Amino acid sequence: MSLTAPDASEFLTAIYEVDGPESLARSTAERICCDQTIEAEGNLLPPSLRSTILGRLENLRATAGGRYQATIRFRGDLLSGECSDLLNVLFGTSSLRGDVTLLSFTMTNGLLSSWPGPRFGIGGLRQSVGVSHRPLLCAVLKPLGRTPQELADLAVRFVEGGVDLIKDDQSLVDQRWCRFEERVSRCAEAIMRASTRRGRPCLYFAHISGSLDTMRQRAAQATSLGASGLLVAPGLTGWNALRTLRSDDEISLPMASHPSMLGTSVDRGSGGLAAPVVYGLLPRLVGADLSIYPAFGSDYPMSQQDCVLVAEYCRRSWGGLRSMMPAVGGRIGPERLDELGSALGKEMIFILGSRIQQFPGGVVAAMKEFHRILGQ
Repeated sequence: MSLTAPDASEFLTAIYEVDGPESLARSTAERICCDQTIEAEGNLLPPSLRSTILGRLENLRATAGGRYQATIRFRGDLLSGECSDLLNVLFGTSSLRGDVTLLSFTMTNGLLSSWPGPRFGIGGLRQSVGVSHRPLLCAVLKPLGRTPQELADLAVRFVEGGVDLIKDDQSLVDQRWCRFEERVSRCAEAIMRASTRRGRPCLYFAHISGSLDTMRQRAAQATSLGASGLLVAPGLTGWNALRTLRSDDEISLPMASHPSMLGTSVDRGSGGLAAPVVYGLLPRLVGADLSIYPAFGSDYPMSQQDCVLVAEYCRRSWGGLRSMMPAVGGRIGPERLDELGSALGKEMIFILGSRIQQFPGGVVAAMKEFHRILGQ
């Protein structure tokens, strides 16, 4: 098969952070250009292909701490539209080296058009719950070990307290004491009835992670049983699984991305993916409507700068893709709302886990305190 000249209007641009000094940074950047395309020495290619197939270093600039940012452009026809192609070109071989961080990436609109993006996005989620002016509140059905009826009873208290969304904990799958079908059925019905009584909808995200066949089956079951959203952990299932479900028009529910296992990909100082890529760009690209990730100041390693950047990547203009709602968690209590809200803005979901179940006045009182601070 003959190779044609690249279409100059279609390309993928990635920004990497590498170690200095400049001579080392340039050498590393040039190595990335080869590693992420042919994974061999450039002299294996004839000059006519070397100038087109290899990634092209567009810019190299010094940053803080003796590090450098390298901007590299890859031709668009290296990609076939699959998740595996994109991930391999962005960071496949370089992920093995330990001295490279992928900070960000962009695509031209022609390439971006083959990706689904969120089906509902921020606007659709807000419309679904009837809230337009404040951050949304999402409560978690936990802990593992409760029966389906106990979880349904907890869900009712969440709704009575005024939550906007409820999600399964990621530990809830299909345990013998809490079968998937019974749990989803009881919780969905309880949430619907309680929402009707209060006069405002509450979305329920059922956890469906598993093999792709299992996820399709669970998605269909959850839809028929009354769930109004689906929770997927792409770190466990793979990014393409979430994309496949999002692209299925018979599964027309909002999708939430859970961060379980994704932390292993995030750069902790020795190379990897930057947090905004893991929690912002990738879940939005494959179709999540909301992305859950750790809040800064929680028990999990997340700087305030990265936390804010993730939120910005979720919401900023990106071709024709809808915006995605950032959702921060990590044992958030009422005392943190002002600080988090000031840094992250109102287009945000606060994930409320186990702490609200320990509130002295009970779950409903805890939720009312959250609403008081938010000004509702």
